[in-house]
Amino acid sequence: MSTFLHNQIIFGPIKSRRLGVSLGINILPVHHKICSFNCIYCECGFNDEKHFSENRFPTRNEIKSALESQLQEMLSKNEIPDSITFSGNGEPTLHPEFEGIIDDTVALRNQYFPQAKISVLSNSTRIDRKSVRQALSKVDNNILKLDAATDELIQLIDQPCSSNFNIHSLIENLKSFDGNLIIQTIFLRGYSQEKKFDNTNEENVSQWLELIKIIRPKQVMIYSLARDTPSKTIEEISHEEMERIAEKVRNLGISVLVS
Repeated sequence: MSTFLHNQIIFGPIKSRRLGVSLGINILPVHHKICSFNCIYCECGFNDEKHFSENRFPTRNEIKSALESQLQEMLSKNEIPDSITFSGNGEPTLHPEFEGIIDDTVALRNQYFPQAKISVLSNSTRIDRKSVRQALSKVDNNILKLDAATDELIQLIDQPCSSNFNIHSLIENLKSFDGNLIIQTIFLRGYSQEKKFDNTNEENVSQWLELIKIIRPKQVMIYSLARDTPSKTIEEISHEEMERIAEKVRNLGISVLVS
């Protein structure tokens, strides 16, 4: 299946399933994906290891300038964003100046569109770093990935690039936000690494719910496949199945957004 990369720092605004009118920010290289996961469902495709030594991140000043120019243009046209959203070609928290970039974005948001939210879509792999946690504590929508409750399933779905990744450390780091986070989970089934998986079955959902109880996020976002993916051996689940899972989360007293 075809996938795509963002070829510039600012993209959109687009109509997001989860965030409304969303102005996107890609603070990663524009010619290839860079990520600490290699998810089988990623719309940017699989990681291309031959490019890892060629990483050229846009600078903090380049990002600030591009964002301010776009916000000025939107203001002149009375185009009001609901969210200024960090996503793009991989994992945004990999940028070495991530915290400073967030500080700049907060200042620009306050100047041009103070009602807009700042959102970060992250795979949670860098939240063990103090500067990343500090940066994420400054945004309105700190959206962190938790696609499964076991190391085995995460290895099949998210395919972490680091051999040190483990679910226990991840949960401890997610707990450190004291509920000031949104958990994002994709539900799907299929084959990965020649193994069959299904994170929607009763056992896997029950284990995931136990972790949601521990983390106590302010919201959970659940979704399935909606765009092209690099793997041809996975399939989306129905809206009815997602609603079944969502109801279990609501029973915990936690808000759920299904998309």
